[in-house]
Amino acid sequence: MMYYVLALIVFLIDQGTKFLIATRLELGEQIPVIGDFFLITSSRNRGAAFGILQNQLWFFIVVTVLVVIGIIWYLQKVKAEGRKLLPTALALVLGGALGNFIDRLVMGEVVDFLQFNFGSYTFPIFNIADSCIVIGVGLIILDTLLEGRREQTQSSSISSSSSQEGQD
Repeated sequence: MMYYVLALIVFLIDQGTKFLIATRLELGEQIPVIGDFFLITSSRNRGAAFGILQNQLWFFIVVTVLVVIGIIWYLQKVKAEGRKLLPTALALVLGGALGNFIDRLVMGEVVDFLQFNFGSYTFPIFNIADSCIVIGVGLIILDTLLEGRREQTQSSSISSSSSQEGQD
């Protein structure tokens, strides 16, 4: 249940911040937060991350429904195993996916507003949902690496204890 609460919190923060941006700023309006490095910029995206696959609304709806079903199924499975990091990561991805899904479903586009500039390079504008999806995927990769290491440690300790038993 805790992981679904985390997904709900992500969803609510995402939707709340997008509501504030959509209702308080004109499209394209910018508010400098840290000079030209970090700005709040009202933007809309009809595509995926970094503006790819523009105007593919039905594709995103179908893919998101499948992804959400898969995440919920897998979340139930890993929760039963007593793992902590992977379910947390999945909850972040779930909350973010649902946040962007609702935008697409209701408005046909996603509200983006976090803009970072690195010298002459402007990173694509994104939102809280995107951030949680990226953090969640990063944690999934970390969990996969840690799990592989745990399995490797367990198998080496089993083989070393088996070889010691054979020597007795």
